Amino acid sequence: MDEALFELTASEVTVEIRDPVTGKVYRRELPIDYYENANFLRLGGEDMDGSPAQLVFYTQRGIERAKDITGKGPDHDRCGGHGHSGA
Repeated sequence: MDEALFELTASEVTVEIRDPVTGKVYRRELPIDYYENANFLRLGGEDMDGSPAQLVFYTQRGIERAKDITGKGPDHDRCGGHGHSGA
């Protein structure tokens, strides 16, 4: 049985490109920290000065969750109150 996969991580990524003029494929292994879950994909490395740098790409689910935790989400309970009484 396959295990449920909740996140992917790596300390190196392989980039593959195809040159549109020649049609040749080039592959490069890059020292980039990779982290992915259902909410976002984060790429981390260093900038030209050697300082930490990150790029983050949010999924639609991640954007909605970020809105919820910053108070910019819907004004109604999407989960039905989780069994809480309305006292």
